[in-house]
Amino acid sequence: MSGGPGHPVPPDTPANPRSASPGGAAPRQDLPALARASAGLAECVTGIRLHGTGQVIRFSPDGTAAAAPAPPASTTAPITLDEEEIGTAWLERPGAPGALDLDELLLERLALAVAAVVERYGPARTTMADPALVELAISADSDEAARARALRLLGFAADLPVQVVAARSPLPLDRIGGLLCPARPVKAAPLAEVGVILATAVDRTRIPAGVRAGLGAAARPGRSWREARTALRFTSAREPVIRYADLGALALLAEIPRDTARDNADVAAIARIAGRPADLETLDTYCAAGSLRRAADLLHLHHSSVARRLEQIGKALGIDLTEPTGLTRAGLALTVWRLLDG
Repeated sequence: MSGGPGHPVPPDTPANPRSASPGGAAPRQDLPALARASAGLAECVTGIRLHGTGQVIRFSPDGTAAAAPAPPASTTAPITLDEEEIGTAWLERPGAPGALDLDELLLERLALAVAAVVERYGPARTTMADPALVELAISADSDEAARARALRLLGFAADLPVQVVAARSPLPLDRIGGLLCPARPVKAAPLAEVGVILATAVDRTRIPAGVRAGLGAAARPGRSWREARTALRFTSAREPVIRYADLGALALLAEIPRDTARDNADVAAIARIAGRPADLETLDTYCAAGSLRRAADLLHLHHSSVARRLEQIGKALGIDLTEPTGLTRAGLALTVWRLLDG
Protein backbone atom coordinates (compact mmCIF):
# COMPACT_ATOMS: atom_id res chain seq x y z
CA MET A 1 0.00 0.00 0.00
CA SER A 2 1.24 3.53 -0.74
CA GLY A 3 0.23 7.11 -0.04
CA GLY A 4 1.00 8.03 -3.67
CA PRO A 5 4.22 8.69 -5.53
CA GLY A 6 6.93 9.91 -3.20
CA HIS A 7 4.76 9.20 -0.16
CA PRO A 8 5.43 5.64 1.02
CA VAL A 9 3.40 4.34 3.91
CA PRO A 10 5.94 2.71 6.25
CA PRO A 11 5.13 -0.57 7.95
CA ASP A 12 4.07 -0.67 11.56
CA THR A 13 6.89 -0.40 14.08
CA PRO A 14 7.62 -3.87 15.47
CA ALA A 15 7.90 -4.60 19.16
CA ASN A 16 11.24 -6.30 18.49
CA PRO A 17 12.95 -4.56 15.57
CA ARG A 18 15.76 -7.16 15.48
CA SER A 19 13.28 -9.80 14.34
CA ALA A 20 11.25 -7.73 11.92
CA SER A 21 11.39 -6.59 8.34
CA PRO A 22 9.48 -4.00 6.28
CA GLY A 23 5.85 -4.87 5.78
CA GLY A 24 5.79 -7.40 8.66
CA ALA A 25 7.79 -9.99 6.71
CA ALA A 26 8.86 -13.22 8.35
CA PRO A 27 12.07 -13.13 10.41
CA ARG A 28 13.86 -15.39 7.89
CA GLN A 29 13.36 -12.76 5.17
CA ASP A 30 16.55 -12.52 3.11
CA LEU A 31 18.20 -9.28 2.06
CA PRO A 32 16.95 -9.20 -1.56
CA ALA A 33 13.40 -9.69 -0.28
CA LEU A 34 13.82 -6.78 2.13
CA ALA A 35 15.10 -4.51 -0.64
CA ARG A 36 12.30 -5.61 -2.99
CA ALA A 37 9.56 -4.99 -0.39
CA SER A 38 10.97 -1.59 0.52
CA ALA A 39 11.23 -0.55 -3.14
CA GLY A 40 7.55 -1.39 -3.57
CA LEU A 41 6.62 0.72 -0.55
CA ALA A 42 8.83 3.64 -1.55
CA GLU A 43 7.89 3.42 -5.25
CA CYS A 44 11.50 4.00 -6.20
CA VAL A 45 14.73 2.00 -6.44
CA THR A 46 15.98 0.87 -3.03
CA GLY A 47 19.48 -0.35 -2.26
CA ILE A 48 21.42 -2.20 0.45
CA ARG A 49 25.18 -2.50 0.77
CA LEU A 50 27.11 -4.54 3.36
CA HIS A 51 30.58 -3.16 4.00
CA GLY A 52 32.05 -6.49 5.10
CA THR A 53 31.25 -8.39 1.92
CA GLY A 54 30.90 -5.54 -0.58
CA GLN A 55 27.50 -7.03 -1.47
CA VAL A 56 25.18 -4.51 -3.18
CA ILE A 57 21.46 -5.22 -3.65
CA ARG A 58 19.20 -2.85 -5.63
CA PHE A 59 15.55 -3.39 -6.57
CA SER A 60 13.05 -1.41 -8.61
CA PRO A 61 9.47 -0.83 -7.48
CA ASP A 62 8.24 -3.49 -9.94
CA GLY A 63 10.19 -6.14 -8.01
CA THR A 64 13.02 -6.63 -10.49
CA ALA A 65 16.73 -6.02 -9.94
CA ALA A 66 17.63 -2.41 -10.73
CA ALA A 67 19.83 -1.68 -13.71
CA ALA A 68 23.38 -0.41 -13.25
CA PRO A 69 24.95 2.06 -12.85
CA ALA A 70 23.19 3.45 -9.81
CA PRO A 71 22.36 7.17 -9.74
CA PRO A 72 23.14 9.21 -6.60
CA ALA A 73 21.00 8.27 -3.60
CA SER A 74 18.25 10.67 -2.60
CA THR A 75 18.17 9.46 1.02
CA THR A 76 20.54 7.19 2.96
CA ALA A 77 20.62 5.49 6.35
CA PRO A 78 23.40 3.57 8.11
CA ILE A 79 22.91 -0.09 8.99
CA THR A 80 24.34 -0.68 12.47
CA LEU A 81 24.88 -3.75 14.59
CA ASP A 82 26.25 -3.59 18.12
CA GLU A 83 26.98 0.11 17.62
CA GLU A 84 29.12 -0.59 14.55
CA GLU A 85 28.14 0.52 11.06
CA ILE A 86 28.01 -2.61 8.89
CA GLY A 87 26.37 -1.17 5.79
CA THR A 88 24.13 1.41 4.15
CA ALA A 89 20.54 1.50 2.91
CA TRP A 90 19.32 4.09 0.44
CA LEU A 91 16.58 5.28 -1.89
CA GLU A 92 17.10 6.49 -5.45
CA ARG A 93 14.11 8.78 -5.82
CA PRO A 94 14.32 10.76 -9.08
CA GLY A 95 13.76 14.51 -9.04
CA ALA A 96 13.18 16.51 -5.89
CA PRO A 97 12.67 14.30 -2.83
CA GLY A 98 9.15 14.29 -1.47
CA ALA A 99 7.86 13.29 1.93
CA LEU A 100 11.44 13.18 3.20
CA ASP A 101 10.32 12.25 6.72
CA LEU A 102 8.56 9.14 5.38
CA ASP A 103 11.58 8.18 3.30
CA GLU A 104 13.77 8.42 6.37
CA LEU A 105 11.34 6.38 8.44
CA LEU A 106 11.20 3.64 5.80
CA LEU A 107 14.99 3.49 5.58
CA GLU A 108 15.33 3.42 9.35
CA ARG A 109 13.10 0.34 9.52
CA LEU A 110 14.83 -1.26 6.55
CA ALA A 111 18.20 -0.76 8.28
CA LEU A 112 16.85 -2.39 11.46
CA ALA A 113 15.54 -5.36 9.49
CA VAL A 114 18.82 -5.83 7.59
CA ALA A 115 20.79 -5.71 10.86
CA ALA A 116 18.47 -8.38 12.30
CA VAL A 117 19.02 -10.67 9.31
CA VAL A 118 22.79 -10.21 9.42
CA GLU A 119 22.94 -10.81 13.15
CA ARG A 120 20.80 -13.95 13.08
CA TYR A 121 21.72 -15.57 9.79
CA GLY A 122 24.85 -13.77 8.61
CA PRO A 123 25.33 -12.02 5.27
CA ALA A 124 25.03 -13.80 1.96
CA ARG A 125 27.97 -16.13 1.40
CA THR A 126 30.53 -14.34 -0.72
CA THR A 127 34.29 -14.66 -0.92
CA MET A 128 35.38 -11.23 -2.14
CA ALA A 129 35.48 -8.63 0.62
CA ASP A 130 36.09 -4.91 1.04
CA PRO A 131 39.90 -4.45 0.69
CA ALA A 132 39.89 -1.71 3.34
CA LEU A 133 38.28 -4.06 5.86
CA VAL A 134 40.72 -6.87 5.03
CA GLU A 135 43.65 -4.46 5.37
CA LEU A 136 42.36 -3.39 8.78
CA ALA A 137 42.20 -7.04 9.86
CA ILE A 138 45.81 -7.82 8.87
CA SER A 139 47.57 -4.50 9.42
CA ALA A 140 50.36 -4.43 11.98
CA ASP A 141 49.19 -0.92 12.94
CA SER A 142 45.63 -1.96 13.86
CA ASP A 143 44.77 -2.13 17.54
CA GLU A 144 43.18 -5.34 18.77
CA ALA A 145 39.72 -3.85 19.16
CA ALA A 146 39.69 -2.56 15.57
CA ARG A 147 41.07 -5.86 14.28
CA ALA A 148 38.40 -7.83 16.15
CA ARG A 149 35.64 -5.62 14.74
CA ALA A 150 37.00 -6.01 11.22
CA LEU A 151 37.17 -9.80 11.51
CA ARG A 152 33.63 -9.92 12.87
CA LEU A 153 32.34 -7.79 9.99
CA LEU A 154 34.13 -10.15 7.61
CA GLY A 155 32.17 -13.02 9.11
CA PHE A 156 34.81 -14.68 11.33
CA ALA A 157 33.78 -15.81 14.79
CA ALA A 158 35.87 -14.54 17.67
CA ASP A 159 36.75 -18.04 18.86
CA LEU A 160 38.06 -19.30 15.50
CA PRO A 161 41.67 -18.96 14.28
CA VAL A 162 42.21 -17.06 11.04
CA GLN A 163 44.97 -18.12 8.66
CA VAL A 164 46.39 -15.72 6.08
CA VAL A 165 47.49 -16.59 2.55
CA ALA A 166 49.37 -14.25 0.21
CA ALA A 167 48.86 -15.17 -3.44
CA ARG A 168 49.80 -14.16 -6.96
CA SER A 169 47.66 -15.76 -9.61
CA PRO A 170 46.09 -15.35 -13.05
CA LEU A 171 42.94 -16.92 -11.53
CA PRO A 172 40.26 -14.92 -9.69
CA LEU A 173 40.82 -14.73 -5.96
CA ASP A 174 37.29 -15.87 -5.14
CA ARG A 175 37.91 -19.11 -7.01
CA ILE A 176 41.15 -19.75 -5.12
CA GLY A 177 39.51 -18.93 -1.80
CA GLY A 178 36.62 -21.27 -2.48
CA LEU A 179 39.02 -24.11 -3.30
CA LEU A 180 41.23 -23.49 -0.27
CA CYS A 181 38.41 -23.53 2.24
CA PRO A 182 35.19 -24.82 0.65
CA ALA A 183 33.17 -25.48 3.79
CA ARG A 184 34.29 -22.75 6.20
CA PRO A 185 34.41 -18.93 6.24
CA VAL A 186 36.86 -17.49 3.70
CA LYS A 187 37.36 -13.93 2.45
CA ALA A 188 39.67 -12.49 -0.18
CA ALA A 189 40.73 -9.10 -1.50
CA PRO A 190 43.53 -7.64 -3.64
CA LEU A 191 46.01 -5.57 -1.67
CA ALA A 192 49.16 -3.87 -3.02
CA GLU A 193 49.41 -6.20 -6.06
CA VAL A 194 49.10 -9.26 -3.83
CA GLY A 195 45.96 -11.27 -3.22
CA VAL A 196 45.02 -11.71 0.43
CA ILE A 197 42.96 -14.71 1.52
CA LEU A 198 41.67 -15.09 5.07
CA ALA A 199 40.36 -18.50 6.07
CA THR A 200 39.66 -20.56 9.16
CA ALA A 201 41.37 -23.54 7.52
CA VAL A 202 43.63 -23.92 4.49
CA ASP A 203 44.08 -27.06 2.41
CA ARG A 204 47.27 -26.35 0.45
CA THR A 205 46.74 -29.40 -1.74
CA ARG A 206 43.70 -27.70 -3.30
CA ILE A 207 45.65 -24.69 -4.60
CA PRO A 208 45.34 -24.87 -8.41
CA ALA A 209 48.28 -24.99 -10.79
CA GLY A 210 49.70 -21.63 -11.82
CA VAL A 211 49.13 -20.04 -8.42
CA ARG A 212 52.02 -18.84 -6.24
CA ALA A 213 51.01 -18.81 -2.58
CA GLY A 214 52.66 -18.15 0.77
CA LEU A 215 50.94 -19.45 3.91
CA GLY A 216 51.33 -17.68 7.23
CA ALA A 217 51.71 -19.71 10.41
CA ALA A 218 50.97 -17.30 13.26
CA ALA A 219 47.65 -17.22 15.08
CA ARG A 220 47.52 -13.40 14.99
CA PRO A 221 46.44 -12.14 11.53
CA GLY A 222 48.90 -9.22 11.52
CA ARG A 223 51.92 -11.45 12.04
CA SER A 224 50.49 -14.20 9.82
CA TRP A 225 50.22 -11.67 6.95
CA ARG A 226 53.90 -10.76 7.29
CA GLU A 227 54.81 -14.44 7.32
CA ALA A 228 52.62 -15.17 4.29
CA ARG A 229 54.27 -12.38 2.27
CA THR A 230 57.71 -13.68 3.22
CA ALA A 231 56.78 -17.22 2.22
CA LEU A 232 55.42 -15.93 -1.09
CA ARG A 233 58.83 -14.42 -1.88
CA PHE A 234 60.43 -17.87 -1.58
CA THR A 235 58.06 -19.51 -4.09
CA SER A 236 59.26 -20.64 -7.50
CA ALA A 237 57.99 -22.57 -10.50
CA ARG A 238 59.39 -25.73 -8.89
CA GLU A 239 57.84 -24.94 -5.50
CA PRO A 240 54.84 -22.61 -6.04
CA VAL A 241 53.30 -23.04 -2.58
CA ILE A 242 55.33 -22.55 0.60
CA ARG A 243 54.35 -22.51 4.26
CA TYR A 244 56.27 -20.07 6.40
CA ALA A 245 56.57 -22.75 9.08
CA ASP A 246 58.53 -24.92 6.63
CA LEU A 247 61.15 -22.25 5.92
CA GLY A 248 62.83 -22.50 9.31
CA ALA A 249 66.18 -20.70 9.32
CA LEU A 250 65.82 -19.92 5.60
CA ALA A 251 63.32 -17.20 6.57
CA LEU A 252 66.28 -15.23 7.94
CA LEU A 253 67.47 -14.70 4.36
CA ALA A 254 64.48 -12.43 3.78
CA GLU A 255 65.84 -10.07 6.45
CA ILE A 256 69.09 -9.38 4.57
CA PRO A 257 69.18 -5.74 3.35
CA ARG A 258 68.75 -5.57 -0.42
CA ASP A 259 71.95 -3.61 -1.03
CA THR A 260 73.94 -6.11 1.03
CA ALA A 261 72.46 -8.99 -0.95
CA ARG A 262 73.19 -7.37 -4.33
CA ASP A 263 76.81 -6.73 -3.35
CA ASN A 264 77.47 -10.37 -2.46
CA ALA A 265 79.72 -12.02 -5.05
CA ASP A 266 77.72 -15.25 -5.28
CA VAL A 267 74.40 -13.42 -5.67
CA ALA A 268 75.91 -11.12 -8.29
CA ALA A 269 77.16 -14.20 -10.17
CA ILE A 270 73.64 -15.67 -10.19
CA ALA A 271 72.34 -12.38 -11.58
CA ARG A 272 74.84 -12.63 -14.45
CA ILE A 273 73.43 -15.99 -15.62
CA ALA A 274 69.80 -14.97 -15.01
CA GLY A 275 69.31 -14.39 -18.72
CA ARG A 276 69.80 -18.11 -19.38
CA PRO A 277 66.61 -19.81 -18.11
CA ALA A 278 67.88 -23.31 -18.90
CA ASP A 279 70.96 -22.77 -16.71
CA LEU A 280 68.85 -21.40 -13.85
CA GLU A 281 66.49 -24.37 -14.07
CA THR A 282 69.39 -26.81 -14.10
CA LEU A 283 71.06 -25.16 -11.12
CA ASP A 284 67.81 -24.93 -9.17
CA THR A 285 66.96 -28.57 -9.81
CA TYR A 286 70.45 -29.73 -8.91
CA CYS A 287 70.47 -27.73 -5.66
CA ALA A 288 67.07 -29.16 -4.71
CA ALA A 289 67.90 -32.74 -5.71
CA GLY A 290 71.35 -32.83 -4.15
CA SER A 291 72.68 -35.34 -6.68
CA LEU A 292 73.53 -35.38 -10.35
CA ARG A 293 71.48 -38.45 -11.27
CA ARG A 294 68.40 -37.28 -9.37
CA ALA A 295 68.63 -33.88 -11.10
CA ALA A 296 68.94 -35.61 -14.48
CA ASP A 297 65.81 -37.64 -13.77
CA LEU A 298 63.85 -34.51 -12.82
CA LEU A 299 65.09 -32.64 -15.89
CA HIS A 300 64.46 -35.62 -18.18
CA LEU A 301 68.04 -35.41 -19.47
CA HIS A 302 70.97 -37.82 -19.58
CA HIS A 303 73.21 -37.40 -16.55
CA SER A 304 76.22 -36.68 -18.75
CA SER A 305 74.37 -33.76 -20.34
CA VAL A 306 73.50 -32.38 -16.91
CA ALA A 307 77.11 -32.85 -15.77
CA ARG A 308 78.44 -30.82 -18.71
CA ARG A 309 75.87 -28.09 -18.12
CA LEU A 310 76.70 -27.91 -14.40
CA GLU A 311 80.42 -27.70 -15.16
CA GLN A 312 79.80 -24.68 -17.38
CA ILE A 313 77.51 -23.10 -14.79
CA GLY A 314 80.08 -23.66 -12.05
CA LYS A 315 82.76 -21.92 -14.10
CA ALA A 316 80.44 -18.96 -14.73
CA LEU A 317 79.67 -18.69 -11.02
CA GLY A 318 83.20 -19.32 -9.82
CA ILE A 319 81.86 -22.12 -7.58
CA ASP A 320 82.80 -25.80 -7.56
CA LEU A 321 79.34 -27.38 -7.69
CA THR A 322 80.74 -30.88 -7.11
CA GLU A 323 81.69 -29.97 -3.52
CA PRO A 324 79.08 -29.89 -0.71
CA THR A 325 80.16 -26.37 0.28
CA GLY A 326 79.84 -25.19 -3.32
CA LEU A 327 76.38 -26.71 -3.60
CA THR A 328 75.30 -24.92 -0.39
CA ARG A 329 76.73 -21.60 -1.62
CA ALA A 330 74.96 -21.91 -4.95
CA GLY A 331 71.65 -22.82 -3.34
CA LEU A 332 71.78 -19.91 -0.91
CA ALA A 333 72.83 -17.46 -3.62
CA LEU A 334 70.02 -18.60 -5.89
CA THR A 335 67.48 -18.20 -3.08
CA VAL A 336 68.69 -14.72 -2.14
CA TRP A 337 68.66 -13.66 -5.81
CA ARG A 338 65.06 -14.83 -6.06
CA LEU A 339 64.15 -12.78 -3.00
CA LEU A 340 65.60 -9.72 -4.71
CA ASP A 341 63.85 -10.49 -7.97
CA GLY A 342 60.43 -11.22 -6.56
